[in-house]
Formats: sequence, structure tokens, C-alpha cells
Amino acid sequence: MEHGFQAYGFHMTAFKNLFRTLLVVIMAWLAATPAMADPVGIVGFGDSLMAGYRLGPGESFADKLQAALKKDGYDVTVANAGVSGDTTSDGLARLDWSVPDGTDLVILELGANDMLRGVDPALTRKNLEAMIERLKERGIKVLLFGMKAAPNLGPDYQKAFDAIYPDLAARYSLPLYPFFLDGVAGHPDLQLDDGMHPNAKGVDRMVEGALPIVENSLGRPGKSS
Repeated sequence: MEHGFQAYGFHMTAFKNLFRTLLVVIMAWLAATPAMADPVGIVGFGDSLMAGYRLGPGESFADKLQAALKKDGYDVTVANAGVSGDTTSDGLARLDWSVPDGTDLVILELGANDMLRGVDPALTRKNLEAMIERLKERGIKVLLFGMKAAPNLGPDYQKAFDAIYPDLAARYSLPLYPFFLDGVAGHPDLQLDDGMHPNAKGVDRMVEGALPIVENSLGRPGKSS
């Protein structure tokens, strides 16, 4: 009987040693395995052009941009923080709670409604500048999407408004996509019947145009920050 207990003790000791060895191997493997990074968080912060006015589920710019980025190998989420009708003043008022902590990149797309309402370009500039500074203070990268004034507002207004985006991009060293509606404005087949907003095909064109500068801002897939 004594020999039986001794044998049992021997087997238990061998089992414990084996368990410790396996535990050391597992811990070493875990230490050598890169941790799974969270997806890069992008917020599309804008107006109806970002929100997907009168479009179906999955047809907004944010949705289609996320799909295009994932297709190209990026691990991202693109949150749609577009609100129809928002001016730059509205955007400034809701910026802090619309862009959550942990956001890596904000696509700042506002100003079209300022232009349509004839808002003083100086105020539009001031509001955009305040948003840029607030985001930079939070350590969030900014990609600026520009807008252009309608010719019927007159040459003086057009000159003052159109200068806002390149000036701010240069001042704050931001990547700039000069005209969000590039390739869509003036093309009825890519617009809704209001002649202003993109249809689903128009959004495809907008994503196609903006994708290179977004990817350049993110870096290579797997190197995003």
C-alpha cells in the first residue's frame, strides 16, 4: 500500500512539472504573439452630404468609405456623424460629444450650408479653425474636405469662401480634399432630383475620388494610427 502511495505521489509530481512546463510555454507564446489592435476609428463629421440624405442603408459616404477601406485591407470603422442642415456653427456646438474619445481620424466636412445661406465666410473660417484646434488638442488627426461656393453668390463671396479650405490646410498642415462633390456637381445622373445631393452612384464617385487621400492619411494597412 505504501508503494502505491509513493507511486501516486510520483505521478502527481510528474503531472505538476508537466503542467508548469506547459504553462511556461503558453506564456512565452502569448508574449511573442502581437496583441490584436483595435480597428482604426474614423468619424465622418459633416452635414447631409456625409449623412446620406435620402439614401438607403449602407449607401452613405461613411458606409461606402468603410467598405472600400476594408476591401483594401484596412481594419477600420467609419462612424457617420453627419447631420442634415448643419452649418459650421452647428458642428462646432456638437463637436465634443459627436467625436468620442479614442477616435483616430476625423474627416471634417462642413461649410456647404454656410455657403447656401450666405453666411459670412469669415465666420465659416473661424468655426472650422476652432474645430480643427479642438480636435488637435485631443490628439485626433484631421482630414479636411473642402467645398466651393456657387457662382451666383458673386465673385467676392466666391473668392473669400473658396480660399477657406486651402488656407486652413496650409496653416495647420492638414491633408485636404479640395472639393467633396468633385465629379458629382453638375452631373444630373449622379445627383438626386434636388440637383444638390448625390445619389448612390454619386456617392460611389465621391468615395473613389477621396479614397487615395484617406488611405494616405492612414498609412499602409496594418500601419494605421
